[in-house]
Amino acid sequence: MSNEQGPSMAGSAAGSAAPLWHGRFDQGPADELWAFTVSLPFDRRLAMDDIAGSRAHVKGLARVGLISAAEEAAVLDALDHVEREMAGGSFTVLGTDEDIHTAVERRVTELAGPPGAKLHTGRSRNDQIATDMRLYTKRELVDVARRVTVLQRTLLNRSKEAGETYVPGYTHLQRAQPVLLAHHLLAHGWALFRDVDRLLDCRRRADVSPLGAGALAGSSLPLDPRFTANELDFARVFDNSLDAVSDRDFVAEALFCCTLLAVHLSRIAEEVVIWSSEEVGFLRLDDRYSTGSSMMPQKKNPDIAELTRAKAARLIGHLTGLLAMLKGLPLAYNRDLQEDKEPLFDAVDQLKLALSAMNGLLETSRFDRKRMEAAADSPYLAATDLAEWLVQAGTPFRDAHALVGSLVRDSLERNVPLPELVAAHPALGDAAAALCAPGQAVQRRTSPGAGGPEQVAKQLAKFQKQLDATLTRLQDT
Repeated sequence: MSNEQGPSMAGSAAGSAAPLWHGRFDQGPADELWAFTVSLPFDRRLAMDDIAGSRAHVKGLARVGLISAAEEAAVLDALDHVEREMAGGSFTVLGTDEDIHTAVERRVTELAGPPGAKLHTGRSRNDQIATDMRLYTKRELVDVARRVTVLQRTLLNRSKEAGETYVPGYTHLQRAQPVLLAHHLLAHGWALFRDVDRLLDCRRRADVSPLGAGALAGSSLPLDPRFTANELDFARVFDNSLDAVSDRDFVAEALFCCTLLAVHLSRIAEEVVIWSSEEVGFLRLDDRYSTGSSMMPQKKNPDIAELTRAKAARLIGHLTGLLAMLKGLPLAYNRDLQEDKEPLFDAVDQLKLALSAMNGLLETSRFDRKRMEAAADSPYLAATDLAEWLVQAGTPFRDAHALVGSLVRDSLERNVPLPELVAAHPALGDAAAALCAPGQAVQRRTSPGAGGPEQVAKQLAKFQKQLDATLTRLQDT
């Protein structure tokens, strides 16, 4: 099944089959109603989930004696046939196929005959779509998480390659203190660990089977929701039928997890845009992961990074739209809930594309060590070290801060090198001035979790260990 389009199906053709709800109505639906309410163009990607749910339901019906063994076999054979048609692209959609559930049931009934008409016994499209969406969400969250670990592996590899290359660390986009490049890259990697953890935690809460809740109130038939839950590999069964069909918390949470992941990718992308500019020049993009200008021959543009920023905004819109839709719904099912699918589908699709593209960009880009270290070697970036040097000599920090700040101001106003002023100051001298030498400040980042060589070496080992544990966790999920 394609992640982009769902199962391949042949184009629509007019059909004579009536809607599932035709018995109550004297006339068929208006064209305008059908065009506005039909969901098959986007929920068709749930086809394999719908078939899986239908298999479990049919087995459950046979288990409690609501259909015979022969009827069970006929319907299961028909479901297998529909699955092959969809996988092979030969499934024909009829104009009366309102959604993926209608399409599957209609075709099963065509193939199986009267036993196919029993497929929907004890089931509503309300618990059916809730089941399909949970199956989809469980699977896709794990897939996204695995793709995140690929990006984390690239960040780890680039961090190892960076060695003791250092770069200015920034606050307020102003140069602050130098850190190893590896430290900077791993900062993004640790954020991605939180994303993976959230995705899998969300999956745990989505791992509840709604099948058997019916339209809203359960059923008078002797259904066994635990049996169908086990058939579908759900960890738990719903406790309240009203909640089971109306709950879309798992969709909102999945969208939030995807959106925050997109925000983290956007932050990386923003730095790519800044670092690859000629003004900064820390990063050189590979030709395969950049674009040119149709007018200006000299241009090399970070389009992947720019689109990644925009995709994050797109996902934020999806999340807020879904929450706004959910906030006013009374129990139980309302057709508004049809609008939960496209935002989640698109979020997953865009994240997969962004993760792959950003991984390729980071994997192939070249860091300009000379530009980075030249920027980080400004003596002003050693100002905090000078203040801390005074603190170690017994000066209160605020006094030390003020003293060094006055020297920085004096250096800038009189255009005198800061090391000269430091060396001449009676409270500092040559030993303190040595802290301003190139490469010295980054060596002094020695506190736990800091950006100097000793602590980053420990961090690399810890990151590797946690990545290995995460990959094992994903294999077991």
